[in-house]
Amino acid sequence: MSVAYDVDSTAGANPNDLEAFFMPFTPNRAFKARPRLVSRSKDMHYYTPEGRPILDATAGLWCANAGHNRDPIVEAIQKQAAEMDFAPPFQYGHPKAFAVSARIAALAPGDLDHVFLCNSGSEAGDTALKIALAYHATRGNATRTRLIGRERGYHGVGFGGISVGGMSPNRKLFGSLLPGIDHLPHTYNREKQAFSKGEPEWGAERAEALEGLVTLHDASTLAAVIVEPMSGSTGAIPAPKGYLKRLREICDKYGILLIFDEVITGFGRLGYAFAAERYGVVPDMITFAKGVTSGAVPMGGVLVRKHIYDTFVKSDDPVIDLFHGYTYSAHPLACAASLATLDLYREEGLFERVREIEPIWADAFHTLRAKKGVLDIRTVGLVGAVDFESREDGVGRRAYEGMERAFHEEGIMVRTAGDTFAVSPPLIINESQIGEVVDKLGRVLDKIF
Repeated sequence: MSVAYDVDSTAGANPNDLEAFFMPFTPNRAFKARPRLVSRSKDMHYYTPEGRPILDATAGLWCANAGHNRDPIVEAIQKQAAEMDFAPPFQYGHPKAFAVSARIAALAPGDLDHVFLCNSGSEAGDTALKIALAYHATRGNATRTRLIGRERGYHGVGFGGISVGGMSPNRKLFGSLLPGIDHLPHTYNREKQAFSKGEPEWGAERAEALEGLVTLHDASTLAAVIVEPMSGSTGAIPAPKGYLKRLREICDKYGILLIFDEVITGFGRLGYAFAAERYGVVPDMITFAKGVTSGAVPMGGVLVRKHIYDTFVKSDDPVIDLFHGYTYSAHPLACAASLATLDLYREEGLFERVREIEPIWADAFHTLRAKKGVLDIRTVGLVGAVDFESREDGVGRRAYEGMERAFHEEGIMVRTAGDTFAVSPPLIINESQIGEVVDKLGRVLDKIF
């Protein structure tokens, strides 16, 4: 199929034919009937092909933490593309792969000293699960094959990720998925947690369900538990106070690996390089992606503790340590983008800045409680979520209308999860823009009720 363009500039190209692109996680016909197209971005804004600014209240897809098209990141990518476009990561290496791994490891708590690089959060999730299984097998514990996820969890779209994930629409069409999977209960209870700022007081006891799974399956069969410190895709649900520490205690008691999925929470979203630091818990692995390059080039990875790395890397023999990897692991452009991004985070103090503005963000966001139809509001770090009443014609339809109105009428980008607005702006947002986000969302809520 040939596609015509109605403008000459590739930077602002507006395709006449939208049909060829099978869009992910999108109602394709509804979108193509009234497209929400952007063709340029800078700092806190996207711009439509017509030049209309769109305030980015979602950091793209939870990823543009340093803002859009930051000059140092753009220049690093351009320089790297001119210097070396690709280097094979199997049996060969390039300097920036080692440099960026060292920088990321230095940000992590405890002895999370080693980094396995990949290209996305989905790949990071499946990589962590494979490392967990291989770790136990290498240590002679081959019966430890069961993986534990959590209801309402999201760990990407690979078969491993959707198996341990707990969001029904992501699972139901894809068969029986991986065997040997079980799930912890989710931690959300509106009656006990509604309108919480930060971590809710109630819910730590939900971690005790892991003891029940140990009793059911026996510890000798359990390989790993994977959870998000904040469940993002299901509607921004923070971990209750003490919940993650209790999971760590139970995992230690029974020799189960604990994996934090920090694809969303990593790189400043909750005010620290990793949420593990905020919660004072050192997991055995951390998955990351998104903010590691501020979304400029795809990159993901898994941080692993020293004892896991040493289990695989234990001799000088020229034998492959772990039969796993990706063609584009440690891609030179991604490494260059990440190094520049990490420099920006450090030089501009963006992680610390989130801690400073979190109370301002929370107070402003919770003013939406007065709006008609609002059922709950949650804030943690630089994340906010508003739950509201569904329409009689189905869950999610009111939110979809709101997302359309937000883009076309209010000039703001928001995400939806069921009938929830979830927002997570770039970490460079200022107080005036916080007010603008809240005002625009308030007007959208007025329009859809």
